[in-house]
Amino acid sequence: MEYAGFGGFIVLALNIWAIVSIIGSGASTGAKVVWTLLVLVLPIVGFIIWLIAGPRSRTSIA
Repeated sequence: MEYAGFGGFIVLALNIWAIVSIIGSGASTGAKVVWTLLVLVLPIVGFIIWLIAGPRSRTSIA
């Protein structure tokens, strides 16, 4: 699958945001590796799955 133009830039930016959030989460190292690989191998589907079920960041609002 090829991503080009503005749509490709949006997918890239969202995937970078997801990977940074995954790395900053409180999940185990193994879980972080699996989530990162999922986002890298399946850019759009992996991002959507991560958005719904992925690990959350360590920062809390409280």
